[in-house]
Amino acid sequence: MGAAKNMSNDTQIFADSTSDRSYKMQWWSSRVVIYVVLLLWAIICLFPIYWTITTTFKTAANVMKGNMIPWVDYDPKWLGWKSLGMSPDTIFTESTVRAEFMKRFRNSALISVSASALAVLLGSFAAYGLSRFNYRFGFMRNSDISFFFLSQLILPPVVLALPFLVLYRELALLDTHIGLILIYTLSVLPIVIWIMRDQFAGIPTELEEAAYIDGLSVWGAFVTIILPIALPGIAAAFILSLVLTWNEYFFAALLTSTYSNTLPVMVASQTGSQGISWWSMAALSFAAIMPLIFIGIFLEKFIIKGMAAGAVK
Repeated sequence: MGAAKNMSNDTQIFADSTSDRSYKMQWWSSRVVIYVVLLLWAIICLFPIYWTITTTFKTAANVMKGNMIPWVDYDPKWLGWKSLGMSPDTIFTESTVRAEFMKRFRNSALISVSASALAVLLGSFAAYGLSRFNYRFGFMRNSDISFFFLSQLILPPVVLALPFLVLYRELALLDTHIGLILIYTLSVLPIVIWIMRDQFAGIPTELEEAAYIDGLSVWGAFVTIILPIALPGIAAAFILSLVLTWNEYFFAALLTSTYSNTLPVMVASQTGSQGISWWSMAALSFAAIMPLIFIGIFLEKFIIKGMAAGAVK
C-alpha cells in the first residue's frame, strides 16, 4: 500500500515537472516569436534611415546600381557631405552651401518651435473649455465643435493655396517668418485640440472643485492643478506639432522665396538639368531629421505618457 502511494506521488511529481517544462517552453517560444517580429519591424522602420545615411557616401554609379553595404558593394566617399561643406576636408573652410543650410536650419527651428508652442497654448485653452463647459453654437454642441476642428484636416492644402497666396500678398506676409508661423499654427491646431481634449477629459473634475473651495479661480485651478497633471499630454502634442511643422513643405515652398525658406524646400531643390543629386539630397535629409531623431529618443517617455494618459479614466 505504501509502495503504491509512493509510486502515485512520484507519478504526480513527474507530471507536474513535465507540465512546468512544457509551460516554460511555450513561454520562451512565444517570447522568441515576439522578439523576432519586433526585430523585423525595427529593421523595416530603420531601413529608410540606413539607406539615407549610406547614400550620402555613394557616387552616382553606386546609387543607380543599388549598392547597399559599404566596403562590400562599394567604397564610401564623402561626396554628399562634401557638397554641403561638411566633410572632414571642407568643414573648416568657408562654404556658401553650408551657410545656406545653417540659415535654413535656423528658419526651420524658429518657425517650427514658435508655431508648435503657439498651437499648444491656444489648443490647450480650447480643449479645456470643450472638456469642462457646455457650448452651443447654432445646432452644434461640444462634440460637434470638436469634430469641426478635426474636419479641417480633411481639406487638402492645395485648395487653400490661392486664397492664402492672395491674402498674404495683401498683408505683406509673403516670405516672412511670422507668415509661416501663423499658417503652421492653424494647420496643427486641430490635432492639438483633439489630443488635449482627451487629456483634460481624463482628469477628475473633483480636483478643480476642491481648488474652488480653497479659493482658487478657474484660471488659478487650471494653471496650478490641471496643467501640471496634463504636462505629458502637452509635451506629446508639442512634439507631434513640431514634427509636422518641421517637415511641412507645401506652404513653405508656396509662401517663401529667399529669406524664410526652410529645410524641406532646400532638400527638394536638389534637382536640376543633370538629374537628382542623390548624395546631396541624402545628406540634407539626414541632417534635417537628426534633431527629430534626438527629440524622439530623449522625450520618448513623454510621448508615450501623453498618448496613453487620455485612454485611462
